Amino acid sequence: MPIQTTTIGAYPKPEYVPIPDWFQEDSTVAKDPTRALDNCNTCQDPETMELLDRATREVVLEQVRLGIDVPTDGEVRRENYIHYHCRNMDGIDFTRLSRKVMRDGQWMAAVPTITGPVKARDAFLVRDWQVAQAAVEQPVKMTLPGPLTIMDSTYNSFYEDERQLAVDLATALNSEVRNLAQAGCLWIQIDEPIFAREPDKALAYGIENIDRCFYGIPAKVNRTIHICCGYPDRLDSDHYQKAPAESYFRLAPALDEAAIDVISLEDAHQPNDLSLLELFKHRTVILGVIGIARSRIESVDEIASQLRNAMDHIDKERLMAAPDCGLGMLGRRQVKAKLANMVKAARIV
Repeated sequence: MPIQTTTIGAYPKPEYVPIPDWFQEDSTVAKDPTRALDNCNTCQDPETMELLDRATREVVLEQVRLGIDVPTDGEVRRENYIHYHCRNMDGIDFTRLSRKVMRDGQWMAAVPTITGPVKARDAFLVRDWQVAQAAVEQPVKMTLPGPLTIMDSTYNSFYEDERQLAVDLATALNSEVRNLAQAGCLWIQIDEPIFAREPDKALAYGIENIDRCFYGIPAKVNRTIHICCGYPDRLDSDHYQKAPAESYFRLAPALDEAAIDVISLEDAHQPNDLSLLELFKHRTVILGVIGIARSRIESVDEIASQLRNAMDHIDKERLMAAPDCGLGMLGRRQVKAKLANMVKAARIV
């Protein structure tokens, strides 16, 4: 069997999609939670829903035709992967924005405010998954933001105890995870890039809340966590301060013992000492082998070499290949070229 391939989350939106993508430099609407909410609220009419369904089918089919084993729905309905979910929770107010320094001081943003107890509402991701899954035979992976990442992208004005906020977020996320599992989704991924920036919090209570997110779902579901080190808001920028790669070494032993099956790490933009993989004795590792904020197209030989180096440190059966993170920053043609080369490399290795 060749090394399996997957994508992480976002995929370039078709031009006819009415929801802007926050990855694009000129997408001011997507970066303003209030305007994004207004924009997304207009997407509930039947005509727009059909456009979003069409776009979902298009990007899932494209991934499969390129040879991806486990595609995502492309997150084409989302202005960003965090606030899309927050808009479907009680206790998070998008009409009350608060200024907040984000990602270790990399930028300042106006974010929605937590004003009451956080709770799940009615299921909303199940339909997103069903539309995507109906288009292909391969299992479609669905993604959700993790508790610490939601906390970093909102302003808390209600909870005195940060740990309790994390618990309530995890409990609300678990409701949606259970809905997906009950509907038949076999790959569910929690995105927690903040783990790499805040390893102390991740070890103190972050990982236990990932376990809480996945509590009560069947063993046949691939419980996945994605942890990248952060990205700039434009292509080919060399000045963005990423989270230290050393965080992976601190987190690895605890992640390997957590109630998860698959751990996604970046390795293209910020290469690791691949002895890191030896710390994962039980879990499958999704290794990022193509850059998502870099326009250069990695060659088949380059990606294959990276995978062979990884296989010196982990069993081939527990290794998957993927982009470092979501692909929304890249153009469609670039994405297709990068993924095609990744699939070829995975097959020849």
